[in-house]
Amino acid sequence: MTGPVDIGWPQLALAASLLLGHGVVSIWLRLGLGRRVAVAAVRTTVQLGLLGLVLVPVFSRQDPWLVAGIAALMVGLAAREATARSSRTHPGMWTTSLSAIALGAACSMAVALLVVLRVDPWWSPRYLIPLLGMVLGNALTGVGLGLDRAMTTLDEGRDQVELRLARGATWWEAARPVARDAIRTGLVPILNSMSVAGLVSIPGMMTGQILGGAAPGLAARYQVMVMFLIAGAVAIGTTAGVLASLRAVFDGRDRLRVERIVRR
Repeated sequence: MTGPVDIGWPQLALAASLLLGHGVVSIWLRLGLGRRVAVAAVRTTVQLGLLGLVLVPVFSRQDPWLVAGIAALMVGLAAREATARSSRTHPGMWTTSLSAIALGAACSMAVALLVVLRVDPWWSPRYLIPLLGMVLGNALTGVGLGLDRAMTTLDEGRDQVELRLARGATWWEAARPVARDAIRTGLVPILNSMSVAGLVSIPGMMTGQILGGAAPGLAARYQVMVMFLIAGAVAIGTTAGVLASLRAVFDGRDRLRVERIVRR
């Protein structure tokens, strides 16, 4: 056998039976997650099923404008999800998330498509869309965690920040400890994933290529590349997002405007 084993809807239904464990645990411990698990399972099935249908004409048409539209939609949805994960927000946070995630993803995609893979054309949907999806899925997590940590720390620890300001610190000097802690929080998940890759887990890219018939060595090299792309996008996006959000809650006279921080 050289290709992947075909999976039909009956086989997916059998795999979905594993979710019954979630329901049993939720009922037993009264977690209240039964409905949430069901909704998540339905969303996963519908969203990925639709994606599979949409990508068929995208791959066959090779239209750069169509690819650009899908990429823009993916970035916009990633920014929305990153913003929604923060327990506190401020005016313009979605724009901040969008710019940060787009910057990180653009840098990683440029390195991957133009330097490493040298795909021709560089916007080939076969490469751009899957790689962008993996990068965005991790970048939104890093940005979301970083923004949440930054806004929560400012809201709950504003006395310390205002004390630094009262002593003559600039907004950046007062907010730098907050930025450092928030950026570190955003980077932890990808660093943890990189630490256990190949030892505890076989990541998705490598697993997919092996199941698709690729040589394990080539699959491993692709996965290493993807991990580096993700790490770069998360670092750039989280740093840019946290710094921009921190600046947004200080005014031009270096005063902390806590009223701009809104609890959800």
